[in-house]
Amino acid sequence: MPCSTHTLTNAQGKIHDTSMGAGLSRAQTFLFAITCAMAVANVYFAQPLLESMAASLGVSSGAIGVVVTVTQAGYAVGLLFIVPLGDLLDRKKLIVSQLLLSAVALCTVGLAESWGMLLGAMVLVGLLAVVVQVVVACTASLASPHQRGAAVGTVTSGVVLGILLARFVSGAVADMAGWRGVYFVSAVLMVGMALVLARALPASVKPTAQGSYWQLLRSVFRLFMTERTLRIRGTFALLIFAAFSVLWTSMVLPLSAPPLSLSHTQIGLFGLAGVAGALAASRAGVLADRGMGNRTTGIALTVLTLSWLPIAFVHSSLLAMLIGVILLDFAVQAVHVTNQSLIFAARPDAQSRLVGAYMCFYSMGSGLGAIAATYTYAHFGWVAVCILGAGISAVALVYWLLLKRVQS
Repeated sequence: MPCSTHTLTNAQGKIHDTSMGAGLSRAQTFLFAITCAMAVANVYFAQPLLESMAASLGVSSGAIGVVVTVTQAGYAVGLLFIVPLGDLLDRKKLIVSQLLLSAVALCTVGLAESWGMLLGAMVLVGLLAVVVQVVVACTASLASPHQRGAAVGTVTSGVVLGILLARFVSGAVADMAGWRGVYFVSAVLMVGMALVLARALPASVKPTAQGSYWQLLRSVFRLFMTERTLRIRGTFALLIFAAFSVLWTSMVLPLSAPPLSLSHTQIGLFGLAGVAGALAASRAGVLADRGMGNRTTGIALTVLTLSWLPIAFVHSSLLAMLIGVILLDFAVQAVHVTNQSLIFAARPDAQSRLVGAYMCFYSMGSGLGAIAATYTYAHFGWVAVCILGAGISAVALVYWLLLKRVQS
């Protein structure tokens, strides 16, 4: 599947893409989705394992949460400093190299015998997990224009699948092989995926940017200033992932506390329900390809806002909670896929830089949502958490309505 990429540079130094991609096969798209699911899961494996890690390394339960923080910090740094390299270097070599280095970092986590060694290795795990975004940008580059939204939607579904299933899978593997076994198994899988992609990726996945690495980084910040689509869609990303994080950060608290007192395995089943909702939204990219991205966004944001109503009834109806989780994940994924389809279409020559910049909004939203959710639950309870989530969702919907009014 060859893909020839050519770039033209105008007087102002802006690069314009003139590529004519032959398109992606379904098998290749599925392979990219699986790669993303496995790679992003590395960031979230630790969450159900913190207690075991603390006991193994003699760390207090209050301090062990730093493991999650440093992993996310590494991921955020990678978004800004590694993902843009996809526009400067050969993406095939970049992806394969990141997967192999991820395997080394994961093995280091599994072998860690000290607190400092564990934290340093987890930073590297987060840093290298941004291979996910390089793969997403590569997907957009290789896909033909008429299939780009659908391909990005499928691959992005893999990302959501990895996030939602990571906690469940790591808990199950840890029960059989201990917390270190989780990271050794993942390291083997990373090496396996690197070998597969070394054969599956076309040799002509060429860079689209010119100049030095520092010029590339400056161009990322320039995109924030010049690309209106990025700013608008980034704002949507910040808000929807803040709402997403409000739910998934705090949901375990009422479910595990009396009177429900669900086990970790039972709580993990809600993640499987979320997968169903997220996968159902994977076709949102097709609608974006057909020029219906704005309408899809409005419908999804309405669903997102309304999803908090059944979620609020967690203590009286787990079925209502289940329905709300499915609706929320469906809505978030629909907007997320639409966002990426639109920003990739706006600047085909800067896809890696665009996805790195866009995902910074995602990181900010996730972090702010997590902090707000835990504080709100501790001081005001579950209903207040649902009001917070609905309020954030409503802000996103109002923002969409204001944009629609300005454009009409």
